[in-house]
Amino acid sequence: MSSNTSTDPSPRIRRRTGLPRVPFWAQILLGLVLGVLLGWVARSTGAAWLGTTLDRIGETFVQLLKLAVGPLVFFAITVSITNLRNVSNAARLATRTLLWFMATSLIAVAIGLGIGLLTDPGAGTGLSPKDGGRPEDAGSWLDFLTGIIPTDVVTPFTELNVLQIVFLAAVAGVAALKLGEKAAPLLSFAEAALALLQKALWWVIRLAPLGTLGLIGRAINEYGWNLLGQYATFTVDVYVGCLLVLFGVYPLLLATVARVSPLRFFRGAWPAIQLAFVSRSSVGTMPVTQKVTERLGVPREYASFAVPFGATTKMDGCAAIYPALAAIFVAEIFGVSLGIGDYLLIAFVSVVGSAATAGLTGATVMTTLTLSTLGLPLEGVGLLLAIDPILDMMRTATNVAGQAVVPVLVAAREKILDLDAFHSARSFDLDEVDGAEGVDEAGTAGRPRGGSGADPAAVPA
Repeated sequence: MSSNTSTDPSPRIRRRTGLPRVPFWAQILLGLVLGVLLGWVARSTGAAWLGTTLDRIGETFVQLLKLAVGPLVFFAITVSITNLRNVSNAARLATRTLLWFMATSLIAVAIGLGIGLLTDPGAGTGLSPKDGGRPEDAGSWLDFLTGIIPTDVVTPFTELNVLQIVFLAAVAGVAALKLGEKAAPLLSFAEAALALLQKALWWVIRLAPLGTLGLIGRAINEYGWNLLGQYATFTVDVYVGCLLVLFGVYPLLLATVARVSPLRFFRGAWPAIQLAFVSRSSVGTMPVTQKVTERLGVPREYASFAVPFGATTKMDGCAAIYPALAAIFVAEIFGVSLGIGDYLLIAFVSVVGSAATAGLTGATVMTTLTLSTLGLPLEGVGLLLAIDPILDMMRTATNVAGQAVVPVLVAAREKILDLDAFHSARSFDLDEVDGAEGVDEAGTAGRPRGGSGADPAAVPA
């Protein structure tokens, strides 16, 4: 346990470097502004080299995130399942977590449908069916159900099929629990590998300001500002829907169900929400989400299960609000009338099929799954791809906030939430911590978690 648990680490950083530290949020904002400026310059001047540079920067950042996704998901899910052995009433915790995931998804999809019906996002856009195009990969229920079980153990990692990786990890975790002490060496390896991956991913996270510059710059250079005019209503709808869930539904649940302060929650969870907005990856943000969830008083053993599970299945932005609005948008463009039965199908797909999004950037698979279920033309997906990067930022921020809210709700209802830790949780700059070691440096490692019943020092970070 660190002896400097109440010490602000930022003075130590400044003494080490001798330079004033630029807060991470300011670095992100600077990257955002420079990206817009450079994207506009590249588009207005026709500077192909600048456009190519922005594209390479953004693509490299996304590829670095994806590089860690496969092994990170596998080891995180495996370790999280085995960590449940340290939690009393583990089955009840897991069940309640899943039920809250489904309940909040149902609320989110209802909000998305309500906004779409009130605003008619596809009307007056000037778009027509010929502007669309079928995606290369389309989701269907058959693919979703049969695709869960892989044909071998290598392909899911090479093709980055996260749903299959989750299946393999779940099998490995349950098998390790059944083996008991015989699986101890394997679990030690998994915990060490997870710590290593989180450390490496933290280095990638530190590149987020540069990645933001490239991703935003590429979007502006490729599509320009006229694109926002055509998709103005749809874009506003997605952002308003996400904001209603983020700052309406979640605070209401925290105040009434968990009986804790929403403001204190957002103060503690803000680093993860901020990173999710710019990285557009729930899995990429997962180490930070778990860190802030533990800071908010959720027992580490439970958080290490709920957060990885949520990062691959809990998608209120990408799998609830967005598909609902996208279905209404596409239906209006193609002149298809939707009825009550169709809206119920959208809700069903959002609640049951959210695992199809798998925590990666974008929600194309979930959108195609929704459209195919409704019998809408899949060419409609092509209408949405151009605006997707701008929408995905807000969607992912909403996803990650929900992935932190639900463990707090469940822990509070089960009376295992450390209220002292929750009330003392604060926002932290991502430069203050560094991967697996950052928890100790930030002053929270080793702090006992109320109700967990386990020695925190004995639990791997």
